[in-house]
Amino acid sequence: MSRDPGVVITGLGALTPLGATAADSWQALLDQRSGVRALPGDWPEDLPVRIAGTVTADPVDVLGRVQARKLDRGEQLAVAAARQAMEDAGRPEVEPERLAVVVGTGIGGVLSTLGQNELYENSGMRRLSPHAVPMLMPNGPAAWVSLDLGARAGARAPVSACASGAEALALGLDLIRLGRADVVVAGGTEASVHPFIVGAFAQMKALSRDDGDPAAVSRPFDADRTGFVMAEGASVMVLERADLARARGARVYGALAGAAVNSSAHHISASDAEGQVQAIRAALRDAELAPGDVEHVHAHATSTEGGDLAEADAIAKAVGDHPTVTATKSMTGHMLGASGAFGAMSALLAVHHGVVPATRNLRTVDPRIHLDVVAGENRVDRPAAALANSFGFGGHNVSLVVTRA
Repeated sequence: MSRDPGVVITGLGALTPLGATAADSWQALLDQRSGVRALPGDWPEDLPVRIAGTVTADPVDVLGRVQARKLDRGEQLAVAAARQAMEDAGRPEVEPERLAVVVGTGIGGVLSTLGQNELYENSGMRRLSPHAVPMLMPNGPAAWVSLDLGARAGARAPVSACASGAEALALGLDLIRLGRADVVVAGGTEASVHPFIVGAFAQMKALSRDDGDPAAVSRPFDADRTGFVMAEGASVMVLERADLARARGARVYGALAGAAVNSSAHHISASDAEGQVQAIRAALRDAELAPGDVEHVHAHATSTEGGDLAEADAIAKAVGDHPTVTATKSMTGHMLGASGAFGAMSALLAVHHGVVPATRNLRTVDPRIHLDVVAGENRVDRPAAALANSFGFGGHNVSLVVTRA
């Protein structure tokens, strides 16, 4: 596969539990603020989990109520984040036929699906929204972003559980390398904080049931971790051919230098270190880097025992114990389909700004984990290359490599 021209990142957009923009979310990471909150008082009292990471701004304020009522909440978040990213990139002038969109989601328009089903059960078919089908489609976020931006080089929608946003970036990289697009708006979105979804994850014993301070519940890599915290959000980047970005004098955050996507074929929900090792090694080969070149790792690290241990083992085997490691789900919670894109954004900004955000709530690293996990204070560093991991139910493994431009 041709490596000329390279692919750089020129725009960032995000709506997360930490902030209404990518810049606000990054600053919150540096400030070690948490976006995990107690859910409203009308949340079902029979559920064992009553906290989640919820976005700080209403996407309806960005889109306007007329447009927003046609979109599922996950679609709203995606469109708002994509507009941010394109604005941040300086709105590159690109022919519609050379502009592509790749936006992944883990679950799709589940809020609309459940809401419309309840309406149907209670009031009959005539009360259903005429927009119900586009609202519930998993490809809806990608479709609406492509419509909003006028992108005609494709509107792709990877659905690979918690790895969806990262896989979107990997696909965007391929589209540019293969010459099928010059600019790709890529990322992930999720809006599934609903009693049914929370209850289902709780039944899997995956969610933390801690009833203390919500901000202290998500504790990746900690010896006392008890499970992950649900969250919503969207994270989107603008990928661009490096020569075109240089020609227009664009501000460049860094390069998306390599990516790998594989499947473990191991277990529907359990993590598999070996599959993760293979994904990391393949991403490094794609970026033409050696393990020793990786100086920072943004870990998937959801705060579950099995997941954290498998990934720590995979990082140690594939890269070694020398890189700094951080886990930002300690502050955002788990944004499911958006998490991989936000993790890649965090790794990119660590490279761009030369600072690694500390992992919040990490008091005692699990003694079975032998990595340099940054905790307490942010680590001032100048990593030239960083790895971002993202793994999803079903055995989906994605590793991305970002470098200085």
